[in-house]
Amino acid sequence: MNRTDDQLRAVKIKRRFTRQAAGSVLYQAGGTTVLCTASVEANVPSWLAGQGKGWITAEYNMLPGSTQPRKARERSGRLDGRTAEIQRLIGRSLRAVADLAALGERLITVDCDVLEADGGTRTASVTGGFIALVEALHELRDDLPDPNCYPLRDSVAAVSAGLVDGRPVLDLDYRQDVAAEVDMNVVMTGKGRFIEIQGTGEEATFDDSQLASLLKLARRGIARLTDIQREALGRRWPFA
Repeated sequence: MNRTDDQLRAVKIKRRFTRQAAGSVLYQAGGTTVLCTASVEANVPSWLAGQGKGWITAEYNMLPGSTQPRKARERSGRLDGRTAEIQRLIGRSLRAVADLAALGERLITVDCDVLEADGGTRTASVTGGFIALVEALHELRDDLPDPNCYPLRDSVAAVSAGLVDGRPVLDLDYRQDVAAEVDMNVVMTGKGRFIEIQGTGEEATFDDSQLASLLKLARRGIARLTDIQREALGRRWPFA
């Protein structure tokens, strides 16, 4: 599909994709496909025990067949630097909009497994992971400490933007990402507040006006992704 520079890749969402996890979604953005599941445990990490609040964490993995050539499995708990960095980003992004006290003493783990990678796997994981988290919280609605206090304050979504041939481009696929002089990942809330900005010049530099143009593009993209999340969740969308 030919896209304009300010257009998102086509997004497809299939909720309740698996049966065992409290929340699950198959999230597709162009040629990138991520399975996001949210699992609930009735305990918290030991350092948080007895404090009356819960925890949200994330794990990220690229399956061997998600790339060409095949990506070797990460075994014995040894994560490469990229994997560890991405799963910390996902966890931080979800916790940034959470009220952990309203969750009660339970742990929610959001697993993001990349089935097919064509750029933007971390941003797809954040955006899809939020949907899986909302699904899991819906299952917990009768067991929360205060049913009138919802554990999320806002939504969260993420998108990439970059300078390709000097032009600001939204939602880079792999081909665009490789060619980009500047690559940026932006995480924002549904209300338009920034959670994280990761911007890097790839053998290039960028100035204030280019940074502003990329952030403006990302803001528009995340507003659209928030609408897509809302449409996908329907009546389960937890915000007015």
